[in-house]
Amino acid sequence: MPGYPPLRLDELPLRRPAAVTAIAWEALSPGEARRLRELGLDEGVAVESLHRGPFGLDPIACRIGRMTIALRRRTASAVTVALAAA
Repeated sequence: MPGYPPLRLDELPLRRPAAVTAIAWEALSPGEARRLRELGLDEGVAVESLHRGPFGLDPIACRIGRMTIALRRRTASAVTVALAAA
């Protein structure tokens, strides 16, 4: 989005709507990449970080589209997002 620098999903502030702008598929294992594709993660999808775990901030609960899923921080770091305009 104009005016906002891109962030990784693991850096996204809680409860801030964003959109996926890129995914570093090569940084993920084949199984992780397949799972994320099956869940519908792709460029343009709406995302929101809802909660971070208490120890090491892992896992991260994210809303992706209409689903809520838990992602490891390492997996979330492969997803680049742009904040939605406020």
